[in-house]
Amino acid sequence: MPNRDTLFSAPIAKLGDWTFDERVAEVFPDMIQRSVPGYSNIISMIGMLAERFVQPDSQVYDLGCSLGAATLSMRRNIKVAGCNIIAIDNSPAMVDRCRRYIDAFRADTPVEVIEADILDIPIENASMVVLNFTLQFLEPADRLRLLAQVYRGLRAHGVLVLSEKLSFEDADVGALLFNMHHDFKRANGYSELEISQKRSMLERVMLTDSVEAHKARLKQAGFEHVEMWFQCFNFGSLVALKTGVEP
Repeated sequence: MPNRDTLFSAPIAKLGDWTFDERVAEVFPDMIQRSVPGYSNIISMIGMLAERFVQPDSQVYDLGCSLGAATLSMRRNIKVAGCNIIAIDNSPAMVDRCRRYIDAFRADTPVEVIEADILDIPIENASMVVLNFTLQFLEPADRLRLLAQVYRGLRAHGVLVLSEKLSFEDADVGALLFNMHHDFKRANGYSELEISQKRSMLERVMLTDSVEAHKARLKQAGFEHVEMWFQCFNFGSLVALKTGVEP
């Protein structure tokens, strides 16, 4: 059983900005399952997408890999030879635990876990790239640059999977889905204090975009086909496809 997330169960006198430190890494599996509706479905379906899209002798990238859930799902489902998964995160605590999880599950496809800023990682010979609740933590000015790097580094017929917490241009719909998300967290045992304190810490470092903004940015980065393939309340995942012919 994962460690129970009780990080915000008592009042915190001075709430700083959110960081993915050792305390968060220790309870992250429980936190993400109880906080992000549809997370397990997204992870399992990323594996299904890997089976469909990963090409022989190509690279697969998990950008902002945290504890490696998407990496493990892809590795279980890759059926072609000569592939390598590169998992990157800038949190030392997450990277340390991710390496341990990866090492505990042996498979044919090798995985390299790197502690680095994802903006500094060259994307090369990729057939699949995953940004699973990662882009929202980048400065807005850096988001297009990263997506353009991904597009350039993808092979023809490659795929980007982009999962994000969403904002909504329709304020009434946004309020409804915001409140339903809070109902989801309450149903999973979080108190009003826990919900409030976590939100206060996240709101300065996690800046969300609307589905329309994501689609427009992905198209601007070069992706020819973009669509939402999964949504639950104010969380969703898009696929962006690169077509064309290899240079």
